[in-house]
Amino acid sequence: MPFDHIRPEDELPREVATGSRRLFDSRYLHLRVDDVRLPSGRESERHVLERTPSVVVIPVTEDDHVLLIRQYRYAAGRHFIELPAGMIDEGESVEEAATRELREETGHEPASLRILTSVYLSPGFTDEQSTLILGEGCHPVESRPDPDEPMHLARVPIAEIPNLLIPGDTHIIQAQAMLGLLWLLRLR
Repeated sequence: MPFDHIRPEDELPREVATGSRRLFDSRYLHLRVDDVRLPSGRESERHVLERTPSVVVIPVTEDDHVLLIRQYRYAAGRHFIELPAGMIDEGESVEEAATRELREETGHEPASLRILTSVYLSPGFTDEQSTLILGEGCHPVESRPDPDEPMHLARVPIAEIPNLLIPGDTHIIQAQAMLGLLWLLRLR
């Protein structure tokens, strides 16, 4: 392991929670403020956004195309090229969520699914964890798109993906899509 020369995690200094209070609760997210004691002994606060786990699907069709979507994101005020993704519903497995999101957002289902990894998207302020799943053999199925979540679907040959990820001039700037496509290229 490349980190064998670094002290074990349980020996590293860390912040310790001394109190906590809720500021906001909604269906999809919760905000709390924790009082913490820093390694130096000083006191501070940490604002933590709690969020439901999510799934990101890297959908590869039977003829080696990747299904990408272009979607408007209100918080950023712009459209992004993304991979199908969404939150995992209560009682739903990662695979069930991946299949549901893929069907809802692309009108396709996978022949097989493979969990690649789980990542924390921005651990400085949120506990959101997203699981990347490779969906292979994706084929069209009957579906009903959500009229309030319009998306444009694009089929991109895997061979063209590197052209979307050129440093300094990338077309993909949404982190989950970039990470998923880089994983795909690593596997291929």
